[in-house]
Amino acid sequence: MGLFIHRKKYIMTKRILILCTGNSCRSQMAEGFLKSFDASLEVHSAGTKAAPRVHPKAIQVMSEIGIDLSAHYPKTVDQFIAQPFDYVVTVCGNAKETCPVFTGSVKHRLHIGFDDPADATGTDEEILSVFRRVRNEIKRDFFEFYSNTVAKEET
Repeated sequence: MGLFIHRKKYIMTKRILILCTGNSCRSQMAEGFLKSFDASLEVHSAGTKAAPRVHPKAIQVMSEIGIDLSAHYPKTVDQFIAQPFDYVVTVCGNAKETCPVFTGSVKHRLHIGFDDPADATGTDEEILSVFRRVRNEIKRDFFEFYSNTVAKEET
């Protein structure tokens, strides 16, 4: 945990872990958004069954709005179990998914669910449309989480 000075007082850096199953789409996008909202946050994402790579369409739709995920890679939740977090947020969406459970030390557990854009079918444009919709929903909901929860704790 880092320490930084804000308005002449010391504040512990908030540590946030975003969990999904594959860590290839939703959790990666949420990580990118939180880091863009506040560079002082320590944000990680992981999955229970990490995919081989971040989904290319997730990288593409985030790049469209100026967030670069090209250096991101899927990670497994196991590598974070021994680390404490202020927030652990699950982002799995529909009933056919089993949301991961984080058994490590965490102050606050939340669920903010989204459809898995990797399940989209159709033409390339139809699939991109689903990725963009989910991206926009993640931005909206994680900005609300950041503004109403994380940022308020720091004031």
